[in-house]
Amino acid sequence: MKLLLNIAGVLALVLAILGLFLPLLPTTPFLLLASACFARGSDRLHGWLVNHRVFGVYLRNFEAGNGIPLRAKIVASVMMWSSLVVAVIRFEHLGLRIALVAVGCSVSLYLWRYLPTLRTVAR
Repeated sequence: MKLLLNIAGVLALVLAILGLFLPLLPTTPFLLLASACFARGSDRLHGWLVNHRVFGVYLRNFEAGNGIPLRAKIVASVMMWSSLVVAVIRFEHLGLRIALVAVGCSVSLYLWRYLPTLRTVAR
């Protein structure tokens, strides 16, 4: 089972990295999935990801229950809804349009209602 979790974690991490460059592919959910898989599959891989130079701060804050910065929430929302609007305009299938909007609403609800906003100390 640990091998399967590690494979799923690696695949999720690859998708998260691709999401940095591809507008329709979200980074954060795949990064969180990779972290969850590694936490159950390999302490070494989880430790590497949590201490990563780029991803580590976000994961440590998320795992500690501190949430993500307000700026990250705003950027994620703008990018997600921009991509979704383009996709909804492009695709003619009504079921796909409804599914895209439903996913966008669900992610937005989680992001703004349930995921805490990281409070930073003014310097």
